[in-house]
Amino acid sequence: METKIYKLKIPEDTNVILGQTHFIKTAEDLYEALVNSVPGIKFGLAFCEASGPCLVRSEGNDEELKRLAEKSAFQIGAGHSFIIYIKSAFPLNILNAIKNCAEVCNIFCATANPVEVIIAETDQGKGILGVIDGFKSKGIEKEQDKKQRKEFLRKIGYKL
Repeated sequence: METKIYKLKIPEDTNVILGQTHFIKTAEDLYEALVNSVPGIKFGLAFCEASGPCLVRSEGNDEELKRLAEKSAFQIGAGHSFIIYIKSAFPLNILNAIKNCAEVCNIFCATANPVEVIIAETDQGKGILGVIDGFKSKGIEKEQDKKQRKEFLRKIGYKL
């Protein structure tokens, strides 16, 4: 077995969701989950088929994000993995809809941080072992940090 690291390209003002699924209708079902969750969301998604022709299947309503999802999915190449790039929404707005898709097995990350995907490759194929999402911890939150966190959440409208 060989391990590799793939650094996801994440454009500014874009979030990414990486997960694992199990069936060819994933691309269409995820498309429906996204458009039904957030009016005006822009996204591209791609799914790596793990049997038959083993193609990268894609959908989306933003061609640039769709092409980026296709490229990233193909580079990762792990059977039954999917990737979604989103703009004009946050993972918080759509994650439950994605997790409620019957085909979705696992979510590796949902973030705008830099992401490194840890991939294992054998003679049979590739699989995602996990991800590095962002950076390592630099300390423990103090009272001033807690105050700033709470102020930030209220400033962006997620708390009263």
